Amino acid sequence: MSKEPDALDPDAVHDRESFLAFVRALVADREAALEAEARQPTDPRALGLTPDAGGWYNFTIESYLNAALAWAVDSDMGTRQGLPVEPSWKTFAVFLLCGKIYE
Repeated sequence: MSKEPDALDPDAVHDRESFLAFVRALVADREAALEAEARQPTDPRALGLTPDAGGWYNFTIESYLNAALAWAVDSDMGTRQGLPVEPSWKTFAVFLLCGKIYE
């Protein structure tokens, strides 16, 4: 029995098409988080310290891009975490994913 791959798994990103599928999945993930927050909001005092319903720490485009940039600087664009020095589609996917989770 094979398991369906996680759409937000950067390891599944290896070319343009899989990168675009990853970005679509990231958009869908954010939209689902917004819907969940509309149904049952996270305590506003906790936002920023804890993720929202979808696991997002960064709620505005500014905070999202700042978090992705901070990850890129802190990890040397992922090379300190085992990503290759040469950019790849996977590296770009990890960059976008870190905008969601990096504090």
